[in-house]
Amino acid sequence: MKQEKRVLVIIPAYNEAENIVHVVRHMMEEAPQYDYLVINDGSTDNTLDLCRGENFHYLDLPINMGIGGAVQAGYVYARKYDYDIAVQMDGDGQHDIAYLDRLLEPLINREADVVIGSRFLEKEGFQSSASRRMGIHILSALIWLTTGKHIMDVTSGYRAVNKMFIKIYSEDYPMDYPEPEAIVAAFMHLGRVKEVPVQMRARAGGISSINFKKSIYYMIKVTLAIVICRMGYGIRRGKRDDI
Repeated sequence: MKQEKRVLVIIPAYNEAENIVHVVRHMMEEAPQYDYLVINDGSTDNTLDLCRGENFHYLDLPINMGIGGAVQAGYVYARKYDYDIAVQMDGDGQHDIAYLDRLLEPLINREADVVIGSRFLEKEGFQSSASRRMGIHILSALIWLTTGKHIMDVTSGYRAVNKMFIKIYSEDYPMDYPEPEAIVAAFMHLGRVKEVPVQMRARAGGISSINFKKSIYYMIKVTLAIVICRMGYGIRRGKRDDI
């Protein structure tokens, strides 16, 4: 694909010492035309030391901000340095850089403002556990009820946005388990959201931050956040916030 736009890949990392070197090296080898920034989210392991030792491009947050705060810091950086597109890619090895161009294509062709890498469109690769898939389907139905839009993989952290949403998300981004709420916010800003098929892997190493108890909290919190987000924005009419 002919690359004319400046792209920043944001890689949030909290205690990803087992994965971060492989993730960044693989990206540098397979997609050297794109810039990247590791956001070290107050890790208590040696994630930061590895980033320093490998001379990676990184931003070190002094405290743990959570996934939303780390990603928003990346959007602030992307806006400050005038990137055209920002991509979110997890630091745990689940997201395959081979699908990056597929995410970028609808943005470059001006067909979408937000593009989500969905593991459920072609149902190939790692599909997550049955219980998590059930939760995802519930949240997908809730987003459809509140926005009238159907998104299948609402928790996917593999997504890309254009300059319009770099600005929006740099100013206001959900803090805790942000992915579904960020989709609702995109629709409320009249954004064009598109899913593209990708394959994901199981976590390469380390431990997921979401256990059974947190899963219950996640569902309650995200459900309330989606409803409040929808009520807070109301129905926006008129022109989009294009830059």
